[in-house]
Amino acid sequence: MDRNALVQFVRARRLAVLATTSAGGHPQAEVVGIAATDEGDLVFDTTRASRKFANLCRQPRVALVIGFDWGDEQTVQLEGVAAEVAQDDPAVAAYYEQLPSGRERAAWPDIVYVRVRPDWGRYSDYRPGSSGVQEISMP
Repeated sequence: MDRNALVQFVRARRLAVLATTSAGGHPQAEVVGIAATDEGDLVFDTTRASRKFANLCRQPRVALVIGFDWGDEQTVQLEGVAAEVAQDDPAVAAYYEQLPSGRERAAWPDIVYVRVRPDWGRYSDYRPGSSGVQEISMP
């Protein structure tokens, strides 16, 4: 799977399980709505009061799983670094384009946008006659 295929995969699913690390070093996971930029970065919104944002501020390394419903037996696992981006960042424009409901939250006083730059990825396809498991070429 190359970057363009990754972008299309993410855009077709729009949800991911995000794994972060708590202050005590424990894993925490939550479902987030995600968008993909043309460059292969992932973007989501959250609030400054959320545990995921507090975790990201302490430890920006994250992991995500996309395609977890197993409806089509394909998943993508990604790891990367998360960082807050401004509301006028082009990544946020991509988020609004792919997840229009995000605009409803834009006026929230504590909304924050996060971009994840993946640096490792794996695509798994368990359908009969499929390609199995392969590493993703990261940008």
